[in-house]
Amino acid sequence: MDQTHRHSTTLGADIRALRRTRGLTLQQMADALGRSVGWLSQVERDKSDPGIDDLRAIASVLEVSISTLFSNAPSPAHETGRIVRSEARRAIGPGEEGLREELLSPDLTDDFEMVHSTFLPGASLPAPVQRPTQEVGYLISGKLDIEIGGHLFHLEPGDSFRIKGEPFRWMNPYDAPAIAVWVIAPLVY
Repeated sequence: MDQTHRHSTTLGADIRALRRTRGLTLQQMADALGRSVGWLSQVERDKSDPGIDDLRAIASVLEVSISTLFSNAPSPAHETGRIVRSEARRAIGPGEEGLREELLSPDLTDDFEMVHSTFLPGASLPAPVQRPTQEVGYLISGKLDIEIGGHLFHLEPGDSFRIKGEPFRWMNPYDAPAIAVWVIAPLVY
């Protein structure tokens, strides 16, 4: 790979960050993968490239989609780790119908992640979810209903919200997509 265009993320660093966020040791993850600690350590330091079957297994152990581990487009070397161009955002998330999520952060090595979410008209999260995170969101456009801790809120462009480990669900019963930016800590994708 030439030095002027590298992937916008380092696969190994993202795998290490996700492993640590999930509280897994190198040994625990290596055991779950049926691989050696040495092999996993080399993957995390980008000294070894895992095959597609290994990537599927890694994604499964980390409970992320395989697409989370890949960037969409190369970026110039001086932008790597600093800039994410709109066409180079990585699709992330569990892929609920009616929701498209893209990583705005350059990679998964920070203590938080920043996500661009598009909620399609008529889409909703059918049941509340609860995760051990702090999340702050900002609605850029459209309208969105969000239930946090059993309370329903109607959001309009410019509104923001916070979820601190509470059950939540979202709904877009409106005719236009709703677009929001979320900051989530610690990492969930």
